[in-house]
Amino acid sequence: MKASGAAAASFDSSTIASRLTETVSFGPNPGNLRMLTHVPEMVSSSPALVVVLHGCTQTAAGYDHGSGWSSLADRYGFIVLYAEQQDANNPKRCFNWFQAGDIERDKGEAYSIRQMVEHAIKQHNVDRSRVFVTGLSAGGAMTATMLATYPEVFASGAIIAGLPYRCATSVPEAFECMFQGQTRSAQEWGDLVRNASSHRGPWPKVSVWHGSADATVKPMNAGEIIKQWTNVHGLKPSPSLSETVDGYPHRVWTNASGEDVIEEYVITGMAHGTPLATGDDENSYGAAGPFLLDVGISSSYRIASFWGLTEQADEVSRVRTTSEPVRHAPPTVITGKRPAEDEWAARGATRKPRQGNPNSGMPHMDVGSVITKALKAAGLMK
Repeated sequence: MKASGAAAASFDSSTIASRLTETVSFGPNPGNLRMLTHVPEMVSSSPALVVVLHGCTQTAAGYDHGSGWSSLADRYGFIVLYAEQQDANNPKRCFNWFQAGDIERDKGEAYSIRQMVEHAIKQHNVDRSRVFVTGLSAGGAMTATMLATYPEVFASGAIIAGLPYRCATSVPEAFECMFQGQTRSAQEWGDLVRNASSHRGPWPKVSVWHGSADATVKPMNAGEIIKQWTNVHGLKPSPSLSETVDGYPHRVWTNASGEDVIEEYVITGMAHGTPLATGDDENSYGAAGPFLLDVGISSSYRIASFWGLTEQADEVSRVRTTSEPVRHAPPTVITGKRPAEDEWAARGATRKPRQGNPNSGMPHMDVGSVITKALKAAGLMK
């Protein structure tokens, strides 16, 4: 069995210098999120854009250091955009993938991320046909949200240890989806995506990653994500190809044109986190830490390859700092925490009202009591 928990020593009490630059004004921001980017010194004249969404308790800088996305961007000449959650929205810095006001088109956090994407496209002359999104855990669930609510924007996405779109619209439902899983028919899952926008195709490609020993988000969620997106694409439930990649099961669904549109990696023996292959070879990126697990396969590299980003661009041009108001993110202190304290979205579900939040007048719910009961039921709190 592959190691399921990499040592977190390299992250404990370490100061990670951020490679990201913050954009302080990018448009409407109803979700009250931060925008940070990494623009390589050399990019193509019309580069691709990769949007990355961190997990709970994580920061953009910390997840970038661990996942290696900015290093991949340096090598292959694309731009990386991180949306970062703030404590005022969720004390655990989880994206609120279970709040209806944040997962619908042109509302809340989903709309803030969409505004960041549009700003980056215009600022850096991004190729609109090559915009991608990926995320871990709560960020994985928010990735599913972005693919469903803005399918015309994203060519493809990668959901790591996440959940199907609209699996939950409340805190209790979020815990149910995470710890028990929710089974629906492929048609029901697909309808949730189709009803999220007026778009009727073509649909984004989807890469799904999950550890078989994940105790935080039940592995069955990966199967439900596959059901959701094979239905949206009109594909048969059975894969077109099953193989082993770097020692792990890999399944692929191909459309009528012979294009690989959905893939799934099951990382056997791995707990909750992003799969990494650290080292010195050309396909190894990132650094192991909490929920960033060195299991011998680089999900970041494999995802970039699935998206077609690992083919070197023929033309590159030097990029200089823009004249827009920016500030560099300060070094981030990343500490290892016990899993019971750390991941996931509903655990930090209380939030402060946002300015202009249309849901701020909704009846109050004793979220803290719900969270405590759910954690005790899950065996994560005494």
